[in-house]
Formats: sequence, C-alpha cells, structure tokens
Amino acid sequence: MEENENNTNNSNTSNNTTFKSVNNVTKQKVGFTKGVLIPFLSGIVGASLVVGGVFGVTEVRTKLMEITGKNTSAQSQSTTQNQGQVNATAVSLTEYSDTAIGVAAKVLPSIVGIEIEYNVNSIFGTSKATASGSGIIISEDGYILTNNHVVSSETTNSQNSFYQVSTATKIKVKLYNDDNIYEAQIVGTDDETDLAVIKIEKTGLTAAEFADSSTVQVGEFAMAIGNPLGLSTSVTCGIVSAVNVEVTADNQTYHAIQTDAAINSGNSGGALVNSQGQVIGINTLKLAGEGVEGIGFAIPINDTLDVTSQLIEHKKVLRPYVGITGRTLDENTAKQYNLIVGVYVQSVDDFSAAQLAGIQAGDVITEFDGKSVKTVDEITEIKNEHNIGDTVTLKIYRNGEYKDLELTFREEP
Repeated sequence: MEENENNTNNSNTSNNTTFKSVNNVTKQKVGFTKGVLIPFLSGIVGASLVVGGVFGVTEVRTKLMEITGKNTSAQSQSTTQNQGQVNATAVSLTEYSDTAIGVAAKVLPSIVGIEIEYNVNSIFGTSKATASGSGIIISEDGYILTNNHVVSSETTNSQNSFYQVSTATKIKVKLYNDDNIYEAQIVGTDDETDLAVIKIEKTGLTAAEFADSSTVQVGEFAMAIGNPLGLSTSVTCGIVSAVNVEVTADNQTYHAIQTDAAINSGNSGGALVNSQGQVIGINTLKLAGEGVEGIGFAIPINDTLDVTSQLIEHKKVLRPYVGITGRTLDENTAKQYNLIVGVYVQSVDDFSAAQLAGIQAGDVITEFDGKSVKTVDEITEIKNEHNIGDTVTLKIYRNGEYKDLELTFREEP
C-alpha cells in the first residue's frame, strides 16, 4: 500500500535537519586515470556522500526526515513514576566506569564489523567502492543481524542520473579479536523494517543477550557498540533520551529508542545495550544538521524478533497484503471534491485482496476492521496486526452510499 502524496513535511523541516544512515563509505580506483577518477568520486562524495552517510551504504540517505515526537504512555510513566523521589546521592565515577568496562567486555565479542564491496557505474566507466557497517551475532553458528541498508546497496541517484550503485558483490565480516576475514552470505533482507540477516561459516561464536526493550526507561544507561568509520570494537556511552519516538525516513516509519550515545558512520546495525550488557536496540538512524547534536535512534530489539525468525526461515518477511494505492482525504479536500473524510482509493492491484473484496478505484475507505481511518498509514498499522488469511470488515463510501465489504488478507507479493 502506498500513500501517493508529496512529503511536504519533510521538505519543510526546520534547521536543515537530516537523518543519516550510519555506514562509512570509501571509494577505490578501478581502471580510471587519476585525473578522471578523483574528480568523479569527489563529485559523488560532494553530493551528500554518495552511498553513504550514516545509514545508506548504497544510496544518499541524507534526506530530510520527520519526527512526530509521538511517545506512548509507557514513556510518560517511565519518566514520572519516580517523580518526587529523585536520588540525590552523588554518583561514583568509579562505579560508572566499572559498569561501562563490564558492559563492553561482555558485548564486544558479539559485535562484528561488516564491509561490503559494490560497483559504481557512470558515464566514465565502472569503479569499485566499499562501505562499512556493523552487525550483532545472534547464534553461535554464524547468523548475524544487521540493517538492510548495510548490506543491500542497489540504488540509482534520483536527482542526478550520472551514476548507479550495484548490488553488493561481496560482504566481509570481521570478528572481535580475530584477524581472519570471513565472507558472508545474505540470508534475507527486509526493506520495510530496515533489517537483514547474514551468515558466516563459523561455529562457537558468542551470541548477544537480548533485553525486553518494552521495559526500557528514559534516563537509563546506554552504550552504542559498533564499527564507526571502520574503527572496529568502538564504544560510546550515553543515556536513553526517549522511547517509542515515531521517526519517518525514506517513507518508512519507525518507532525507535532515542539516545545521545554518539552514533557515527559505520554504526548502523550495531548494538545499543543497557547496563546489564543486554541489547535493547539496533542503531539505525542519526539526526544531522546545523545545531543538532547527540540525537540517534535504534530499532527496539523486540521489534526485530519476528522479522529475524522469518528472514531465517523464509528468506523474507511474510506480510498480509491489501493491494491499493490511496490518498488521505482531509476535511478541506473532501469538501472540495464532494466526498467524505477517509482514504481515497486511487488504484487497486489486480488479483489483490482489495480487488477480491470488491474495492474499486474512487472508493473512500472510512473504516477498517471496525476502526475509523483517515490515512493509509492507519490502514497499514491495522493490517500489520493481522496475519495472512485473516478476514476483516471495512466500510467504504461509493456514489453517495456506504457499503460494508469483507477483505481476506493475502501474502504480499
């Protein structure tokens, strides 16, 4: 399902704030003369670090992003439950240091550095490039969790079509305290959640321990561990700044943990851990711009569990599918076209669940599974609460009349 609207909110974000992916990118000469290649690559880097920045290994992800600041009551409770009971006891720096040392020692063996190789094609020919990221060992036999944008690099510059980045030609993994380089294979990737699983052929690895990220509280200790700028086994410390922050990046919405622990290029796919050395999130996004400092985001580890198991089992995530392209009808737009508030159906995919349910282009969906809806995102959120094969009732407005339809979710193609 797609919202066919221009994201005006993003383009109007104040202070030139941008979200950046956390992958370190370098370029190498292949068959070019120095006089041609260096200016070409400099032009790429100048265009917002082609294939890079913090989060996009293969695309320019230094785009304007939107933060709604929507936090659930869980955050409010976590920040207010001890209100009036502030502990005024001085904090021992020795204890803090010992905590950080212990956490790092526990988690570092479970964090890997990732480097991918790919081709950059242009009017000048083909050059090779590399980008780096991080990963978390999730099983002793070599399965590693990371971000999709770390290992899935294929993209075309949408504004300047003078270059194209290929899919990854090689993925290499560096383990903690191990001088060997291991070649990895992609097990499965998921663009919607920006998660991926890769695997190396090695056993006896130290799998990370996961926390229950639903219990994370604002103000608690947080350590980011990864491979920033190619500096493997690097750690930074801070606190949890906010929980369940709704962040929109590249038309995908994440409910993330916010932290002020420094996150830099190459940290993508690494771990955000608590004072017990347990992973609470995967470092994924960073806010960058003039006047912005110490605002990074991690995908809560609870949100990765089902995705990870599906990627290992099915090589992809099996999702229920509706099959429409829609547009939000607010009160002004609905009044202008003599319609009602809801989701206007612009098109219906052939053989989709929507078509089989009888939905037609021009319909306005006002209720979905008994809930009032006004945006495509609201329909998507309801859809994601269901499984393939589930049936829901929806209400549509067509030619001045309301109709109730039944829709049975099919697998997303």
